[in-house]
Amino acid sequence: MTIRAAADGSALGNPGPAGWAWYVNDDCWAAGGWKHATNNQAELTAVLQLLRATAHVPDELLILCDSQYVINCVTRWMPGWKKKGWRKADGKPVMNVELLKELDQALVGRRYRFEWVKGHANHPLNEAADARARAVSEAYQRGTTVPSGPGFVRDGERRVERPAATELAAAARPTTGTGTPPLFSLDGQASTEDRPAEIPLLLHLTPAEHERLLARAKRRGTSPEQLLKELI
Repeated sequence: MTIRAAADGSALGNPGPAGWAWYVNDDCWAAGGWKHATNNQAELTAVLQLLRATAHVPDELLILCDSQYVINCVTRWMPGWKKKGWRKADGKPVMNVELLKELDQALVGRRYRFEWVKGHANHPLNEAADARARAVSEAYQRGTTVPSGPGFVRDGERRVERPAATELAAAARPTTGTGTPPLFSLDGQASTEDRPAEIPLLLHLTPAEHERLLARAKRRGTSPEQLLKELI
């Protein structure tokens, strides 16, 4: 089978409040973003997050993308950049190199292909991804709740509602001074059964560890909680 999904990004002001999104259907999509990023970073992250969300399934992935930059990065330019130590032909460093390295790793062993679609041309999947990416960038601009989506859900599977993501600073607020290191609570959804749907976890971090976690989550365009879950 082939998973057909659109990936798109948005950056108000470019750079500015930014969002990424991938979209399969109304029950299968995800989005995230940052207070400040570029459109290219958002577009790359949309594809990266789509690859990660589907890493557990063997299906081929058809990525619909309106960014020639992203398609060229993956299909034409990255092999040469890697050989040159992630530098361009003129010797200058490649832009967005950390994202590109993560994309390069996420592509290993995957069956995928890109299809370019014209943006803002009433393509249903592209328009849906674009609308969700823009909604995230506007949420960061206004300081409101970020719509994160249900994640990857196959047809026929039970949809599990996720709480909408909030800003990284609210999701994992650092303590100040020399007080107690911050705590992270990965609280699961309440269950009517005796066993909980998820196991709550408290994680003690030093201030330095907390800063590294925030930075890595920001680069990936996700929350610290989701980043930690992805490591399991």
